[in-house]
Amino acid sequence: MRLTQGLPALLALTFALATGGCSTKNDAAPKSTEPGKPAAAAGTTTPSTPTPSPAGAASGANAALMNPAGATATAPDTYVVKLETTKGDLLIDVNRAWAPKGADRFFNLVKIGYYDDVAFFRVVSGFMAQVGINGDPKVNTIWREARIDDDPVDPAKASNKRGYVTFATSGPNSRTTQFFINFADNSRLDGMGFSPIGKLRDESLTVLDALNAEYGEGAPRGMGPNQGRIQSEGNTYLKADFPRLDYIKKASVQ
Repeated sequence: MRLTQGLPALLALTFALATGGCSTKNDAAPKSTEPGKPAAAAGTTTPSTPTPSPAGAASGANAALMNPAGATATAPDTYVVKLETTKGDLLIDVNRAWAPKGADRFFNLVKIGYYDDVAFFRVVSGFMAQVGINGDPKVNTIWREARIDDDPVDPAKASNKRGYVTFATSGPNSRTTQFFINFADNSRLDGMGFSPIGKLRDESLTVLDALNAEYGEGAPRGMGPNQGRIQSEGNTYLKADFPRLDYIKKASVQ
């Protein structure tokens, strides 16, 4: 997908803006890619502190992770998510009025533990940090097809500026689990259909800036992780080849 869970070269940008499109240096639109398909301009990583378990925390341990059809609760109008990361806590204020479908999906994924032990696999300094591929390949196989429709973008309500949190995508109506946090003013993404769901609290910005960006853009555009391999091999691949990535240790609704 592209910041689209990877933003391909500017539109096709890969997480510099998603999957394909335009790209400026490493800031291809955030996008996500399907296993087996080239990681089209997507993905950058954040190395820093390793910890997560090789296979991720899921399959078999949590039945809810294997049942997207059961993760469809309507989220509260506003809620707070705490991401306990290897660099400190990130607090996100989510506003359902900005992107109802996205806010509902995020709420459900956090509640079932989807983001626990999940890597910031694409961290591009000055652009964004992307996360959201589960450490367990079995879970990824299930959620890869669990797409939600797009939410319209209204810059008057929320824009892709510093600290805003947005789902990645690989094209129209393709959002699944990956999201990114903007390091800077990326409001150009608004016109590409990236609708923010929430915003980091100011006190969390220092933690955001501390995420390890040494691996940078993902393969094949950069030296970072390949999204297809993360999907199919999970944390086993990341821990072996990119040991200094930062992770979400646990995500919870406050």
